[in-house]
Amino acid sequence: MHDVAQKEKVGVKSTRKIVIKAALAVFGLFLILAGIKVLQIVTMVSAKPPMAVETVTSALVKEEDWAPVLSSVGSVSAVQGAIVSTELGGTVSEVGFESGGVAKKGDVLLRLDTSSEQAQLRTAEADLQLARSDLERSRGLAARKVISKAELDSAESKFKQKEGSVDNMRAMIAKKEVRAPFDGQLGIRQVNVGQMINAGQLVVPLQALDPVYVDFALPQQHLGKLSPGFEARVRTDAVAGREFVGKLTAINPNVDPITRNVQVQATLENPDHVLRPGMFAKVEVVLPEKHKALVIPGSAISYAPYGDSVFVIEKKKDPKSGKESQTIRQQFVRVGEARGDFVSINNGLKAGETVVGTGVFKLRNGMAVTINNDLAPKPQVNPTPVDS
Repeated sequence: MHDVAQKEKVGVKSTRKIVIKAALAVFGLFLILAGIKVLQIVTMVSAKPPMAVETVTSALVKEEDWAPVLSSVGSVSAVQGAIVSTELGGTVSEVGFESGGVAKKGDVLLRLDTSSEQAQLRTAEADLQLARSDLERSRGLAARKVISKAELDSAESKFKQKEGSVDNMRAMIAKKEVRAPFDGQLGIRQVNVGQMINAGQLVVPLQALDPVYVDFALPQQHLGKLSPGFEARVRTDAVAGREFVGKLTAINPNVDPITRNVQVQATLENPDHVLRPGMFAKVEVVLPEKHKALVIPGSAISYAPYGDSVFVIEKKKDPKSGKESQTIRQQFVRVGEARGDFVSINNGLKAGETVVGTGVFKLRNGMAVTINNDLAPKPQVNPTPVDS
């Protein structure tokens, strides 16, 4: 019994040793795996990630001669324009035009019924003929001293009265014919045959469309720079993609005391009648002197409240490998005037530098870039957007 108990104690101790050794082995394996994982994490953290290379378009900073431009907005107006109306009332007997047609100066646009006036004219002409005969007879009698000078004067006065009545009736008949006062484009007629109208009734708009005026205003500080004959460039969204060139023809002698603006007028040729009175227009007055300007596309500028900037593309050489790469440097600039797709830069850039042309919002200082201008947009001074 004592031997059996001794054997059982030895067996228990051996089992405990095996369990402890197994536990130690598992713990050791865990430490090894944990150490490997920690080493991997440390290596990943300490290693520098490869710098991402962004594909961009480029634009060259150019120095160009820019003539100073004064910009404004205005309206197109006709050199001659009127709403043709009647001077007398009556019944419309004839309409001599079609809506939207062309009229020449003196063309009869409208006739009113003159049957009553024509009858009165015949009566007045008969009275005039009798007065003329009486006057001729009186002159003969006066020459023979048969009648007095007073009777001759009475006959002459009566003749002039009758003559005046005839002239008055003829004038009334003439005023019942409405004629075009100048050559121009007719609008939509406002009367119909048989219609009874009053004096002052609107008949049809009439506008002379070639040439046309563009009326606009400029601040008073520019008054000393303006002179008739300066070139004026006009664009309107009603005729997209087209620029009209004319000349300044009039400058108001007074300045508006409320707005402190001076009214200016330019004259444009309009042979195809695409410009119509009342159209909104954007106007640029080109001043004769020119100045040098650094020019880049407007899409190259990153606008921000704290300052506008561009990304300058620079070549950078790795000191170890000697490999050359392109990186970008953010450069704050002072933006000048804009013309079409271009803007001038007053400060911050030099002629000949290369800047990122598009997509600047996704870039950050120091990024590596590669240039691809295959699909780069082509900026224009006078862009012609395509309507969607």
